[in-house]
Amino acid sequence: MKKATLLALGVVTAVTVATSSPCNAAFVIGGENGWQLSTDGIVDVFSTYASTSPLPGGPRALSLLSAGGTENTYDQRFGVGIGFLPSVIAFNVKAPTTNGVDSSVRVGIYPNIQNKGGTRFDTSPNIDFREFFYTAKGAYGELLAGRALNLYQGKNILNDMTILTSGTVPSSAFRGGTTLGHIGYGYLYTNFGPQIRYTTPDMAGVKVAIEVAEPYKISADTAKTNSPRVEAEISYAKVFGGTSVQAWLSGLYQTAPRKTGPTIARSGKDDESIGGAYGVAVGFSGLNLMGSGYGGRGLGMLSVQDGDVLGAADTSTDANGKQRLAWGYLLQATYQLTPSFKLGANYGQSRQEKNDGEPGGYAIMKNQESAVVMLSYNLNKFTQFVAEYIYAQNTWMDGAKQHSNQFALGTMFYW
Repeated sequence: MKKATLLALGVVTAVTVATSSPCNAAFVIGGENGWQLSTDGIVDVFSTYASTSPLPGGPRALSLLSAGGTENTYDQRFGVGIGFLPSVIAFNVKAPTTNGVDSSVRVGIYPNIQNKGGTRFDTSPNIDFREFFYTAKGAYGELLAGRALNLYQGKNILNDMTILTSGTVPSSAFRGGTTLGHIGYGYLYTNFGPQIRYTTPDMAGVKVAIEVAEPYKISADTAKTNSPRVEAEISYAKVFGGTSVQAWLSGLYQTAPRKTGPTIARSGKDDESIGGAYGVAVGFSGLNLMGSGYGGRGLGMLSVQDGDVLGAADTSTDANGKQRLAWGYLLQATYQLTPSFKLGANYGQSRQEKNDGEPGGYAIMKNQESAVVMLSYNLNKFTQFVAEYIYAQNTWMDGAKQHSNQFALGTMFYW
């Protein structure tokens, strides 16, 4: 079971562990003059059921739990699709070691399996090329260039147990792809993006990475993205006897000018995204404990720098053009009951604070929280089954609430 977990984490983001060799590949094909081709992947299928209470009265910011944002009855939905981690098939090409440098290329293809738009006639798999990068690793450290998981809050996501399960099930309006895990309910989605990254060599368990990446819209009023998105991470990982320890600290900074015009708040001024994230995980005798969190301004409530993803009431800035303070955390415990069975539970929430003088406060989302209980069973080293119960709740600034009881049952096959 432990091996399967490590494989899945490697497949979803080979770059975050800063390796240039193929990631736990199932098999390797040798070529001429030292070239190698390998492959790895996952087939991921989950059935989910969610029963969500009606949306509170009055105009409301769009809820991740409601199908269209206007429900006045319970929203009951059953679906079959991928979980938090999509299915994936990846190919790795490794060049011969030259002058002490190992160079490789990774291409990760992430398809959905569910029909789009709720119709059986739209069978487009919605293929997502999330990973397309090369690495060059030597005594100097590692250089990465291409499309890969961003650093900021990356390890917060990778250390969430629901990366291998379902986690929070969003409404059908957001269910064209994966479930949420704890995205918006304990951390923000950092996304996969084009970047150039340098990571230092391992220094007694410590690594430092810095990334220059494609910038994002910070708010709905972002005029242009004319400065880079800069991210950094300091991580530590070590094993002491039978105890494993890891810790990390990551950061993000970006600015972007706002639109100009008489109806634009803070016309022509700059928006700013600045954030920090952290986490600690300890494992011993089958028990693993983890805590992570984040905080900052101009971040949003779903994906880092929401832009206008959730509508004007839930962007990274308010109606006065001022960045909101956002923060959240995730607490988790898992225990290996037997070599095949694992039990896990976690709780997380994401919050944003209303700014002084911000209008329309009752429509603004204040808190999104989710608790998950999971039992997994490994039939063998490459086949896993998961059963999960999820309770999610949204709270608006005026205290109105919406809750959802959710169940997930699924399977994953690794190679």
